[in-house]
Formats: sequence, C-alpha cells, structure tokens
Amino acid sequence: MTLQAIELWRGAIDLVSPFRTSFGTDTARELLYVHAIGDKNSGWGECVAGVEPNYSSEYLENCQEVVKRFLVPMLRSDSTAQSFVASVASIRGNYMSKACVEVALLDLQLRDQNTSLAKFLGATQTKVRSGVSVGIQNTLDDLIRVVGEYIAQGYVRVKLKIEPGTDIELVRTVRKEFGDDLLLQVDANAAYTVADAKHLQQLDAFNLLLIEQPLPEDDLAGHVELSRAIKTPVCLDESVTSLDTARGALDLKACSVINIKPGRVGGYLEAKRIHDLCLDRGVPVWCGGMLETGIGRAANLALAALPGFTLPGDISASARYFARDITTPFVLDQGQIAVPNTVGIGVAPLPEMLAGFKKVATFEVAKR
Repeated sequence: MTLQAIELWRGAIDLVSPFRTSFGTDTARELLYVHAIGDKNSGWGECVAGVEPNYSSEYLENCQEVVKRFLVPMLRSDSTAQSFVASVASIRGNYMSKACVEVALLDLQLRDQNTSLAKFLGATQTKVRSGVSVGIQNTLDDLIRVVGEYIAQGYVRVKLKIEPGTDIELVRTVRKEFGDDLLLQVDANAAYTVADAKHLQQLDAFNLLLIEQPLPEDDLAGHVELSRAIKTPVCLDESVTSLDTARGALDLKACSVINIKPGRVGGYLEAKRIHDLCLDRGVPVWCGGMLETGIGRAANLALAALPGFTLPGDISASARYFARDITTPFVLDQGQIAVPNTVGIGVAPLPEMLAGFKKVATFEVAKR
C-alpha cells in the first residue's frame, strides 16, 4: 500500500426526527469524513464527534484541526493503521480524531489486501442483532407510540435515554405497556451523582439489562459505590477511553458491562483489544451508537460481529436516523443487520450524496 493523500470532507444530513438526550437535542448530524487515497484504492473514515463538547471534550471543529495540524503530518507514504496508531501515541487524548484517521487507513489497506474489516478483526457472525436508542420524548404518550413503532419494525432491544426528573415513571410506563419480555435498558449519559443511588434503586424493579453511564466519566469511585447499591448492572460508556481504563474499571468493579465505541477509544484496533480483555474475563460488551452514517455504521457492524458482543447494540438501520444515508442504506431484517463482507469497511459514499458535501482540505503525504 502506498498512501498518497488525505482529504477532509464536511457536510450535514438531517435527522428524520429530533434526538434528545440529557446533553441536548440534535436535529441534524454534522459530519467530518477522512478520505485516505492510495495508489490503487482509497478508504473512508467518519468522525463521531458532536458539534459541542458535551458528550466528550472533543468536538467537530476541534477534531478537524487536530487531524489537520497534528495527525496528518505524522503520516508517510508507507503508513498503515498500525504504524499510525504507534506514531500518534505521544499525542494525549483526541481519541475521536485518531479514530477517524485510523479507520480510513484500515479501509484503504484492507481493500489493497482484498479482505474485509470483519474478517480482519475476527468476526464470527454474519448478522448482528439490532437495538434502538430512543431519545427523551415530550410526553409519555409520545414515548409509548415511538417505542411501539420500533418494536413493530423488529428491533430486539430498546434503550431509553433518561435524566433526573424523567426516569422512573418513564421506565415504569414502558415496562407496563410492553411487558417483561422486552429487552430494556436505560442510558443516563452521566446525568446523575452517587447521591442519587437511593433514587436509582427504584430501577431494580423493572428487570433492566443495564443502566449505562449513570455518573460522570471521571467518577469511577462513585460507580463502584453505585454498583454495590443497586441490582441493575452498571455499564460504562464515557469512562472507557482505552484498554487501560477498561481494565481499571473492571478491576475496581465499577461496572459489569462495557459499551465499546471505537470512536471513543481511538479506533478499531483498541476496540478489539478491549473486546479481547472482556471476552477473557467473561464480561459482556455491546457496541453503542453515535448517530453514525453508513461509513461509521459499516465499520461498527464488523466490530459487533466479534464473539464477545453478546448484547444487542445501538447499530440501527439507516432509516432510524436518516431519510437518505451517505451510503447504500443498512436495512433491518428480522431484528438483525447484515455485516458487510466485501473488501474494507464494505461501503463508500454515494456520489450523489457526496456531491452535497464540501472537500475542505487536501494534503499530500510525504514519501518515505
């Protein structure tokens, strides 16, 4: 593989409906794509950062600047995803920036090697069970209607976004309406404190799969205390940014489930290492969503097809978020989505969709 250039593309795609969490409400997905161009093929990577630094300290404009000023200059014509990860280890944090470059390089080199990302990572499944993430709704009636529609479409698990004041009654209503057989979990997006432990104990009555990231990302001690105080399994999301933080959380017993998001941990190579750690320890994992378009969704499907991903994740059909995706849409079929099995990540932007985006930068890569 000979890497010749890196392009950065920017644009936005409207969401089919507003998506509200404890952080705020999104109505469109602002996007940054990295396009790695080689002498034979090219690869694409999607940055999962949001417009504002609320879910993470990273945000889209910051990521574009980091990629441009610090990451691209470290690339050479013989760079691979593996050598790139090693070369940027001295740059602290900036996981989402690193991840979108890494996957673009992976896509390129695997196309050159005529193999798929799924095969490269060690996938054992050809289809992935699909769950759906439901944002906070205006009324309980709206919530029941929306959840019912997703269940009718075939989603096998429902995740409810919660926040203080919009939590217990919300879960009680959904459980009563749809019964005990519904796989149900909640996501707090770090909206609570350990002082809310007694309040969160009320969730134990609803037989939830888990509560995701109830406390701030840096409060591992609080998560340890909360895990002891409630029966609902605690899952960490924002707190896990690397193999080391995952190992530390498990050693401390701050959680019993981990949500692996490649963008949050610096890429798919690190995500695979976290998966392997959890598989070795018998800790269930699942793959969360970041409102990805088809570029990010395709790569996430490859990861979620690994054997340790025993819980349904947030990888929904394209139509869950977008009237038109950047790629050929992913479709829900009997509660599952097919894992791409062609070379690289298995998809590329549709020319007619990419035409609505803007190429904001092109960098020639230095020859080795």
